[in-house]
Amino acid sequence: MIQPSTEHYDVVVVGSGPSGQKAAIQAVKLGKKVLVVERDLKVGGSCVHRGTIPSKTLRETAISLTNFEKRSAGVFELKATQDLQVASLMKRLDQVVEGHVHYMGQQLGREGVEICHGRASFVNEHEFEIIRVDRTRFRVKGDVIVIAVGSRPRDPNNMTVDHHHIVDSDSLLSMLYLPQSLLVLGAGVIACEYATVFASLGVKVTIVDKGERPLAFLDKEVTDRFVKSFEEKGGVYLPGRNVETAKWDGLSTVTVRMEDGEEVSAEKCLFALGRVARLEGLKIEKAGLGTTSRGVIPVNENCQTKVKHIYAVGDVIGPPSLASAAMEQGRQAICHAFDIESSAENYYLPSGIYAIPEISCVGMNQTQVREKFGKAIVGRARFEEVARGQIAGIEDGFLELITGPDGKRLLGAQILGEGASDLIHVAQMAMVADMPIDGFIDNIFNFPTLTEAYRLAAFDIMVQRGDMDQVARRNRGGESVSTRK
Repeated sequence: MIQPSTEHYDVVVVGSGPSGQKAAIQAVKLGKKVLVVERDLKVGGSCVHRGTIPSKTLRETAISLTNFEKRSAGVFELKATQDLQVASLMKRLDQVVEGHVHYMGQQLGREGVEICHGRASFVNEHEFEIIRVDRTRFRVKGDVIVIAVGSRPRDPNNMTVDHHHIVDSDSLLSMLYLPQSLLVLGAGVIACEYATVFASLGVKVTIVDKGERPLAFLDKEVTDRFVKSFEEKGGVYLPGRNVETAKWDGLSTVTVRMEDGEEVSAEKCLFALGRVARLEGLKIEKAGLGTTSRGVIPVNENCQTKVKHIYAVGDVIGPPSLASAAMEQGRQAICHAFDIESSAENYYLPSGIYAIPEISCVGMNQTQVREKFGKAIVGRARFEEVARGQIAGIEDGFLELITGPDGKRLLGAQILGEGASDLIHVAQMAMVADMPIDGFIDNIFNFPTLTEAYRLAAFDIMVQRGDMDQVARRNRGGESVSTRK
């Protein structure tokens, strides 16, 4: 039975992932009465329980194993046993997840946010019906509503994901044993992250994709180096393939058949061709909302839907589908809803790809700069040219700084190599402050650090500008300036 009275809140947030959490905290800091509705038994959403936190925990394990052997110069040899259980690689996972959930729950509780575990569905544009785990029902009403329900893996049209032999990104880490071989269908961020992690653990991995190169939003030289690194780990990249079917033989093998008749087989197959908004059961049509052809909720620059008091944030509105962006969207949506000025600007939103090697970028890529300004000057520095790269065994990485034809202001940066997602923030802050490229040369970086690569890349730009006198005058440390393309 539905309870006869309807509880009223200033703000109702549906979903407790990164975007929902930040929206709720921002609202309660403004003195609002806030309810968060979470369908799972614990807060955090897919980011904590099935996505970002678990996958990055496995990656850290893989990095630790591979780097230990490398940094010991091969003195110690580490090799995974054939019957290695995936769970044994994830021993820290429960600890990491529980710690993060505990922190998030404490923060929400400390701020005075009410949390209800149950499934919410719209009754009208202000009201929800909530079904708790014990099947009891009640209604709540919100003056402002934030939809932050996240996303789930896209369902394939030409195969069945059984979550055992053919898996998606949510079920991959539920495998009992580390497979000897893995087929990865797709070459986006999630596909590349998992492909390189499993390859680093000794699994024979094959990536199959219809595109000509993975991670196509990055510059070609970055993706070329990524593919080379993947193949050095024993991986195989098959571009330009359209998958027709994927079937398990009922015994031990999954076979993928291409449109041209080519077949590739492996012990397991990961379907990683995107994610879709998790809107099942929410009944957004009763609130006057719909989705685009891509299945996401359309919003304006303030994350506001066409129903003015309803906002949507995070994966449910599509790209960039980053936890960092989702958090800021949640905060800004609440600020807009209550006419609070927000000083944050998302023009320089960095992205991190936690593959092996790690990749990160901010701002425009080379193609975008050339299309807008006619020419791009790109300064490059290889990590093998800086002492920290040699010490840490990440000599295969590099950094590129992208400017317009005058070579004066930083318009974008791309980094490949361990620590890239941390290192990119130097470029981000330089862009925010509109710092001239020469500022990387005129200032001093700790030694030995990877940040020295910024100075080398800036010298490279100065050389391409033709300022050789400036190079000679400012090259205090006698750095070797690389202009290799």
